[in-house]
Amino acid sequence: METKIRTNVIKRNGREVDFCEDKIVHAIEKANNEVEGIHQMNEYQIKAVADKISKQVAVMSHAVNVEDIQDMVETGIMEMRCYEVAQKYVRYRYKRELSRKSNTTDNGILALIDQLNEEVKQENSNKNPVINSTQRDYMAGEVSKDLTRRILLPEEITKAHEEGIIHFHDSDYFAMREHNCDLINLEDMLQNGTVISETLIERPHSFFTACNVTTQIVAQVASNQYGGQSFTLAHLAPFVDVSRKKIRQQVIEERQECGEPLNDEVINKITEKRLLSEVKSGIQTIQYQLITLMTCNGQAPFVTMFMYLDEVEEGQMRDDLALIIQEVMVQRMAGVKNEKGVWVTPAFPKLIYVLDEDNIHEDSKYYYLTELAAKCTAKRMVPDYISAKIMKELKKDNVYTCMGCRSFLTVEESQKNPDGSYKFYGRFNQGVVTINLVDVACSSYGDMDKFWEILEERLELCHRALRCRHERLLGTVSDVAPILWQHGALARLQKGEKIDELLYNGYSTISLGYAGLYEMCYRMLGVSHTDPMGKEFALKVMQKLNDKCAEWKATENISYSVYGTPMESTTYKFAKALQKRFGIIKGVTDKNYITNSYHVHVTEEIDAFDKLKFEADFQKLSPGGAISYIEVPDMQQNIPAVLSVMKFIYDNIMYAELNTKSDYCEVCGYDGEINIVEDAAGKLVWECPNCGNRDQERMSVARRTCGYIGTQFWNQGRTQEIKDRVLHLSRGTKVLK
Repeated sequence: METKIRTNVIKRNGREVDFCEDKIVHAIEKANNEVEGIHQMNEYQIKAVADKISKQVAVMSHAVNVEDIQDMVETGIMEMRCYEVAQKYVRYRYKRELSRKSNTTDNGILALIDQLNEEVKQENSNKNPVINSTQRDYMAGEVSKDLTRRILLPEEITKAHEEGIIHFHDSDYFAMREHNCDLINLEDMLQNGTVISETLIERPHSFFTACNVTTQIVAQVASNQYGGQSFTLAHLAPFVDVSRKKIRQQVIEERQECGEPLNDEVINKITEKRLLSEVKSGIQTIQYQLITLMTCNGQAPFVTMFMYLDEVEEGQMRDDLALIIQEVMVQRMAGVKNEKGVWVTPAFPKLIYVLDEDNIHEDSKYYYLTELAAKCTAKRMVPDYISAKIMKELKKDNVYTCMGCRSFLTVEESQKNPDGSYKFYGRFNQGVVTINLVDVACSSYGDMDKFWEILEERLELCHRALRCRHERLLGTVSDVAPILWQHGALARLQKGEKIDELLYNGYSTISLGYAGLYEMCYRMLGVSHTDPMGKEFALKVMQKLNDKCAEWKATENISYSVYGTPMESTTYKFAKALQKRFGIIKGVTDKNYITNSYHVHVTEEIDAFDKLKFEADFQKLSPGGAISYIEVPDMQQNIPAVLSVMKFIYDNIMYAELNTKSDYCEVCGYDGEINIVEDAAGKLVWECPNCGNRDQERMSVARRTCGYIGTQFWNQGRTQEIKDRVLHLSRGTKVLK
């Protein structure tokens, strides 16, 4: 009978299985049988090694990799001074490794088809890994990752990625020469026409048609890149008046046919009523189509809608934009019905609302929109907020949206529109490589001189990896994605023309990501970066990242920028790699996750306003993108508190969000917060506190994890991070700073 303990083992194909001591015994026996009798281990020695490993594994708070266990076996045999057996065991491992390398994708693909690969299954919290289209995308991704690992990347980059020293993002798309994220030039495509699937789409003649075309553009763009995309509602605003004039003419004609008097007041009332109905239908088209459309990679388009009143001229156009924004938030507050007919919170589109002088004060003209935004945030976790005041200070008097959840373009003197304004729409990001700052700290063992030396080496390693991303895109012809490169989303290149000019001179960015600033400080100084000494050190590190990006940009004319990485599965990967390399270090590697970018650690008790104020200093040093958040309870009964937070954001930080909860149990109808508990096997699972339901298929859970809302659950590392979060604002908060 097999001996089992609670801890799980992660196999090489990502599958999690129960730990089994007998398998260790059998492995040692195989090596033991290959040596002469005089050098063999006896059964008691073999059992002693296996028992010791069982105890080591049992006290671990996380699943262990099979390589970790094999390392323990080698060490255990050596400690018994059975060197000949250890040598045979090492050779056996080496032969097995060669055998596996002969075909690196088969097992991974079969494991994900059978839904056994935990790493891939929960890689993206907005992809359902069960459905065919997602599995097809994952299968292609496994092949791409294999090609990338064995052929396309230098060995040093692959090795650093596999060891968790850096993370080479989206290697499952690297072989296809796809880019990361972008700001689509919706204005150009709507006003000047575009082509979708070889079909000419002319300038829309109504707001509703413009909304319909927008959804088709978004879906096409999403199928030709792998990151997020954003568009602004300001580009739809002109079509409200197009519909207004069209409807008004129809009303006049109808009244003439019926012999009714052409009273302007009556005509205008009827026109505005019908116009409002069309705006509602148009926004509903966008919201529902973007949720129900499925791109070729098996998920709804990862898209952000930007809401900035001052992006259009004051007067009728701005009022029309306000009408659109109002309708977007009203419909988002309602939510969408799931297959059971229950109103739930959708993940997309993500919404960003800009706070400015014309909507932030109670006597501001559009303050009613800000109040509506506060209610929407309390109920559905969106919109997120950009402060026009702070952004103008940081971005040369410009206000613009990020690409997806947080990746921001840089302000480039070389990129301007014909009217002299800075160009943002139509630009994109080439890709991301993230440095594991915790590994830099751990590798230096607290020696500050050594830290800066290693950091320099690792940054140059990231630089070489980023060059690989850039050079992979070089030579790409516009024909591979006509919607992007030929028909206006990003450019209007000719057929057969290469995109190379768009990779230089500031048109696109490329991102140096970073992770684990908190743990880095704790390892080097023994304090959080919220401590004055820790903050000084952390800011110096951030400045170093920016200095290197500036150095590379000056030399190569490529827009490198520092980016606060929104790690999802990588937070778990980095944590596991650190534990393997350095063991468990309290406050540093003792969790199954590391902290995103510069964020205050999720367990650290800190007031919401202190957190936002503190993180604002670090956000300034992430010009390529970053977002801050505060964790709050259900605030639907305390909207004044939400409004106070929004006003604080306006005065203190460029980009921030409020993380609340939006859950539903289909078994009992409970709509409060669904909790994370530990099951009998030590695994973190979701449980309804009302009825005890643990079936993920019968509950709806929405959590913001990386700047966007996830609805398909998460890996164990991210789940632990969610469980560990402390509240930064209490439900009953009344008087705020």
